[in-house]
Amino acid sequence: MTTNTDSIDIINNLANFSAQRDDDGIVMVTIDQSNRKMNVIGDGFTDAFAAMTDSFINDKSAKGLILTSAKDSFVVGADIDQLSRIETAEQAFDLVEDLKGSLRKLETSGKPVVAAMTGTALGGGLELALACHYRIAIDSPKTKLGLPEVKLGLLPGGGGTQRLPRLVGIQKALELMTQGIELRPKAALDIGLIDATASDNDDMLAQAKAWIEANPKAQQPWDKKGFKIPGGNSMHPKVVQVFSIAPAMANQKSHGNYPAITHIMSCVFEGCIVDIDTGLELESRFFAACVLSPESRNMIGTLWTQLNNIKKGQSRPDGFEHYKTKKVGILGAGMMGAGIAYVSAKAGLDVVLLDTELAGAEKGKGYSTNLLDKAITRKRSTEDKKQALLARIHPTVSYDDLTDCDLIIEAVFENREIKAKCTQQSEAVIPESAVYASNTSTLPITGLAEASKRPQQFIGLHFFSPVDKMPLVEIIVGEKTDDETLAKAFDYVLQIGKTPIVVNDSRGFYTSRVFGTYVSEGVAMLGEGVHPRSIEVAGMKTGMPMPPLALQDEVSLSLALHVIEQQQKDMEAEGKTMVMPPSYNILSAFVKEHDREGKKNGKGFYEYPEKGDKHLWSELVNLYPTTAEQPSQQDLVDRLMFIQANESAKCFEENVVRSVADTNIGSIFGWGFAPHQGGTLQFINSMGVEQFVARSRELAKQYGKRFEPASILLKMASSGEEFVDG
Repeated sequence: MTTNTDSIDIINNLANFSAQRDDDGIVMVTIDQSNRKMNVIGDGFTDAFAAMTDSFINDKSAKGLILTSAKDSFVVGADIDQLSRIETAEQAFDLVEDLKGSLRKLETSGKPVVAAMTGTALGGGLELALACHYRIAIDSPKTKLGLPEVKLGLLPGGGGTQRLPRLVGIQKALELMTQGIELRPKAALDIGLIDATASDNDDMLAQAKAWIEANPKAQQPWDKKGFKIPGGNSMHPKVVQVFSIAPAMANQKSHGNYPAITHIMSCVFEGCIVDIDTGLELESRFFAACVLSPESRNMIGTLWTQLNNIKKGQSRPDGFEHYKTKKVGILGAGMMGAGIAYVSAKAGLDVVLLDTELAGAEKGKGYSTNLLDKAITRKRSTEDKKQALLARIHPTVSYDDLTDCDLIIEAVFENREIKAKCTQQSEAVIPESAVYASNTSTLPITGLAEASKRPQQFIGLHFFSPVDKMPLVEIIVGEKTDDETLAKAFDYVLQIGKTPIVVNDSRGFYTSRVFGTYVSEGVAMLGEGVHPRSIEVAGMKTGMPMPPLALQDEVSLSLALHVIEQQQKDMEAEGKTMVMPPSYNILSAFVKEHDREGKKNGKGFYEYPEKGDKHLWSELVNLYPTTAEQPSQQDLVDRLMFIQANESAKCFEENVVRSVADTNIGSIFGWGFAPHQGGTLQFINSMGVEQFVARSRELAKQYGKRFEPASILLKMASSGEEFVDG
């Protein structure tokens, strides 16, 4: 290849772009942002891309363009930090219009342009590819293709809402964008999102060149005379049916909490009855509305900025080398222990899975077998990978097999005596340097550490069920836990691909304590005579993943009752009196009088017939007759939200949680607190502390002292503060 043309020299002088031209006049432009692991569309990119586009178009000797990446991904989207700094609609509009202007020039240049995707292309990265005439992706399990902007309250602003439906049809495009679906290359090829797959980089570039040579005057389908959108435009009878149903279906899932979904549908509907250029401008206007929405601000602030700060080690103690756990011993092969074994082995760790009986340990290993078989069926794994992972899990009944483990995770029943025995038996054989962790969800770590001869190396690692799907691990620091142990635990959580939050020791810690208020409040409403269906509808309106009565069934009424009664015993032993939660009497009656323990025994607040869907137990309204005057739905929604946010503020005040980021991320990843609110503390910020306090007092006056605002909120309201880290 030669690099002596003016256009090549111009491109090579652009930051993060390089170019080569072969003897046939095909220019290959490689994107390689030297200061990032992955390419993103951020500061300086749009200007450089515009200069690259102009130089290529104006170079008469350049016959075609291959756009590729020097990294093992293509372009993973827009720089979200840049979006978070936008303050006006004009800024948002201009930002995307500038890039789209260059993309439009490129696709109407009359010269063939191929996107050669070395790996993942998401959001703006895929939108770059959509503006190319031909798209090839390397067929790798790691490659993901999609427009997931909706997950941050945004819509595809680089032309995605216009090019995607013109490529794959309106119905499929709506499904992909409103759900933020990410596709593997084969699935993308099947629907026409990409044109070809390649086995490796050489194969991809060879295909790209061959296509350019065969298509010297390429044109986008939508720029050809007589073009029709696959399946019809927005006014086609079949598509009209889609648009008549889609908003209702979307609202059924989102309950109006995600305006970006509505904006995406509007973009597609309006844009697909006009020409592409008008559609692209419409998209920019809707994009600006999304960027400035409270929902997007909340989600970007928490699910991007705060989450990245956590992953970069904001909560990890300084001064310790990053530690790589090599072998983990797991005590208890039930659902939790089996799940922890799977995610550890998947991350490449050797695992000793110990149970009281070998059959139980083998069954725990079988959990991994079942997950892997499903993955193979879905073509997400192979038999070789399955056998390699299973070979790393060693079922046993002997504590002697723990001798070379550098981390022990106890995941047995919530009983202090059993846990203490596990601690002592383990410490008799494990190395002096090993970390010992308990997976308890409620029992204070400091108390459990009393059974240890080295409490400074004792810590809590609270996983969530099912472990293979839930992204969070709550790390609990006991009174004597040292910083080195915390650092090792933090590193292990990242090592297995989970998100760590760090909290201090207390009853229920953070996640269990606050989660409990949500389900308890729903149960309390039932006892007050609120219609059970109204309770469940209000729960879904909040944006929580499940309504409170259904969720209480999932986690088990008997477990909730056990936790309350255990806490009561503990406080009595300390000479304290416990204020029983408003749900206690109902839970006690359900479990002890009606033998209704929840989903696990097939009967709780819901019935679980063998054939048919679950449904609310018909006797609920007889046991707890509904009152003639029902509270407003807004009152029910506010009670469910405010009780969680206020309890989180108390946790922050009591130093149970160590940072705003840990609190917000913990609430969303731990128990599914409404993501569009950005977490429990951001919910308060977004409303305004003063307004939150005022509404809390109204709720307290009407529904009980538990709604009285936390002391910290009163101080913050008077000084105009909000929750921020550092």
